[in-house]
Amino acid sequence: MSENSGLFTHIDHVGIAVRDLDEAIAFYEEKYGMRMAHREENEEQGVAEAMMEVGDSTSCIQLLAPLNEKSTIAKFLDKSGPGIQQMAYRVKDIDDVCAKLKERGLRLLYPEPKIGTAGSRINFVHPKDAGGVLVELVEPGTSH
Repeated sequence: MSENSGLFTHIDHVGIAVRDLDEAIAFYEEKYGMRMAHREENEEQGVAEAMMEVGDSTSCIQLLAPLNEKSTIAKFLDKSGPGIQQMAYRVKDIDDVCAKLKERGLRLLYPEPKIGTAGSRINFVHPKDAGGVLVELVEPGTSH
């Protein structure tokens, strides 16, 4: 990857914080005609989530509901209410992208990537270094 080449291959998903996951899934299915591609609970991050497919693209809307009042999503909902919580970009090699972003002076939330949805590897760019946007980096897992 050259120094000036793009680091991201696609918009992987946009994360939407919701209070009730089942209600949000029903809304996206009934009103927008989206189909749920994947659903899981991530105990470490304290979220229940569902990936909703956007048409025939490879992009998704990720619906995120808190599993407990201490989760990041619960805190987000308390502060900001339901809505866009993150922008996630797909990458081919998260270790390489993280190294390049660190070289470029950006702070990452985790020292090493963690396991995310469907076995993906993830990390986040600190919102203070990304214009106030929580940017997630996603290297898809084998089931993506």
